[in-house]
Amino acid sequence: MNKLLSFLKYVLLLGVSAFLMWYALKELDFQRMWAEFQSADYAWVLVSVVMGVLAYLSRALRWQMQIRPTGYNPPLANTYNAMMLGYLANLVLPRMGEVVRCSMLRRSDNLPLNTGFGTVIAERIIDMVMLLVVVGLTFLVEFGRIRDFFLSLFTDKYTNLEQSISPLYWAFWVILVLVVVLLFVGLRYLSLLRKNVYFRKAVRFAKGMLQGVFSVTRLDNQLAFWGHTLFVWLMYYGMSLAVFYALPATSGLGWGAALSVLLAGTLGMAAPVQGGIGVYHLMVQATLLLYGVPKEAGMAYALLAHTSQTLLVVVMGVISFIASMLGRAKPVTAQSHTSSKAHELKG
Repeated sequence: MNKLLSFLKYVLLLGVSAFLMWYALKELDFQRMWAEFQSADYAWVLVSVVMGVLAYLSRALRWQMQIRPTGYNPPLANTYNAMMLGYLANLVLPRMGEVVRCSMLRRSDNLPLNTGFGTVIAERIIDMVMLLVVVGLTFLVEFGRIRDFFLSLFTDKYTNLEQSISPLYWAFWVILVLVVVLLFVGLRYLSLLRKNVYFRKAVRFAKGMLQGVFSVTRLDNQLAFWGHTLFVWLMYYGMSLAVFYALPATSGLGWGAALSVLLAGTLGMAAPVQGGIGVYHLMVQATLLLYGVPKEAGMAYALLAHTSQTLLVVVMGVISFIASMLGRAKPVTAQSHTSSKAHELKG
């Protein structure tokens, strides 16, 4: 039954992606778009791909730094392979990558799933903070250009939002009352819950996850960690800017436009569809329209940027899969884990 539900979910999301791509392409002049591809300078696309490789390596190093304070120290190769397999899995089913990457490190280095999930949650929170920084910079630099776009967008949605306020208001209070009741019952019968085996397992799982989440507060080198974070997002920005120079229609756009495209592209990739397909293309094309880039050129840019990075994930993910199968590391023994803990406490 679970396999059937997973299959149906995959088919549904794939159908959504296909529909969005059809919608994005249905009114375009394919001859003009093909002319954009023919005149493209693919050396700049290669530069973008190299930046993508550097970003992934930096992310793997950063994840390894997050894991170390938990008492485990997987080799960089294992961390990198697990991460790339996770990204590859996300192309098949969104959010499955988080399970895959943590499962890989559990198999190779005995890292508990809950601790691994905790480090991934912390990573997502940090990425959200960096995205908010990008939002702030984009509005600061490009406010005059994007103001009218967002004002019209919110004006169109205002009537529907106003009609939905009352139900949302009551839903908020119902949820709040339920939370208060659950907390009261939980505290009232806490002594009985502690005797329940499933409750104890849930508490242990939550503690391990929190250990992973708060591992960023116990890093050996905070400066290096945040340096990697900044480097990763600079590479993301560079990837957007480099593909500008690949097409004549976008080669004259500046660094402010690249910020807008980075923001739109990141939001598109965060959509719950395989690899952001369709959503990414629509959002990037709409953003480039604000800068006077024709629809065909905007779609050509989106296809070049998205396809090159997707192929990069596929190639690197497949290589990581082969490497992890051929050179599977032995699990960490209890003795080595204990010594690692002792070393951490000593330090």
